[in-house]
Amino acid sequence: MRQAERAALILRRLDELYPETPVPLDHRDPFTLLVAVLLSAQCTDKKVNEVTPALFADGPDPAAMAALSEATILGHIRQLGLARTKAKNVRRLAELLIERHGGAVPESFEALEALPGVGHKTASVVMAQAFGVPAFPVDTHIHRLAQRWGLSGGASVARTETDLKRLFPREAWNRLHLQIIFYGREHCTARGCDGTVCPLCRELFPNRRRPVVTSKA
Repeated sequence: MRQAERAALILRRLDELYPETPVPLDHRDPFTLLVAVLLSAQCTDKKVNEVTPALFADGPDPAAMAALSEATILGHIRQLGLARTKAKNVRRLAELLIERHGGAVPESFEALEALPGVGHKTASVVMAQAFGVPAFPVDTHIHRLAQRWGLSGGASVARTETDLKRLFPREAWNRLHLQIIFYGREHCTARGCDGTVCPLCRELFPNRRRPVVTSKA
């Protein structure tokens, strides 16, 4: 099966399995999504969703968040990884949204990536899920599965993103990155599948016998 054929099969199977693609991080607007994605670095979405209700009650918008002390923000998110750095970034991010963007989340990759704690993946999630701009955020789930499915060589996250954008139609990117995450969590987990176990891996590579060693994001 050629790479383009594998991509088409993957798209069909994931559309069948996940016709609905809710964003796993609880949020109510672009600002709360931006903060939630920032907080999710090196942390599970489930854990982030446990701490954000209280945080967003105190800081529901950039002005309110900027008015909080760093210590107050840290108190809400202390159980998350890299909590001190994240607390500093969240407060400064809120300040910069007021100073540079009139208190609104900018609809621009460049402007988002200029904010503290916001890298390309976080900006891609916000652009895709808050503003509907086609993007393909690549996290560790997607980077790993792209290698197992023979869609990318795993040289880097940036290369994986480029390869996936080339293989899949632009109109599918925003839902597909979530579908891959859902599938990875449910079937093709880090330890539960080595490229030979889950249904999609077996269908894509029925004759594969050796485990696939994937590079990390």
